Amino acid sequence: MKIQVQEQDFDVGGELAALAAGAPDAGGIASFLGLVRETSDGSAVAGMTLEHYPAMTRKALEDIVAQAAARWMLRDVVVIHRVGALQPGDRIVLVAVASAHRGEAFAACEFIMDMLKTQAPFWKKERTPAGERWVEARASDDAAARRWR
Repeated sequence: MKIQVQEQDFDVGGELAALAAGAPDAGGIASFLGLVRETSDGSAVAGMTLEHYPAMTRKALEDIVAQAAARWMLRDVVVIHRVGALQPGDRIVLVAVASAHRGEAFAACEFIMDMLKTQAPFWKKERTPAGERWVEARASDDAAARRWR
């Protein structure tokens, strides 16, 4: 299991190759890559700053991955989330799950991402032409997380 919160960018291909090499008995790997959008709520986004509390964030991510491992038979998991200043098109988050079967890999990957959006303590501030604004929690993210209960 690899969980990292970092300012620097990451190599998606390298991370997936390392995951595959570390889980040779996996039948498949499912992944999600999140990017900074150029627009949000109808406004152009010039950039974004992500903030967090390191110990709280790491604990929340570990708990989310543990919940996924309790639900599905996973071989390995990678979660990398960036913090700090980001620009449109930058990579924000990578969730990758190795499992014996594709259904478990897809489900666990989606579960981890849904829980990350609602349970991990990250705060996003967008820079727009109208000024800076904090990104509020979205009802759609809460609804996605509820379906796993």
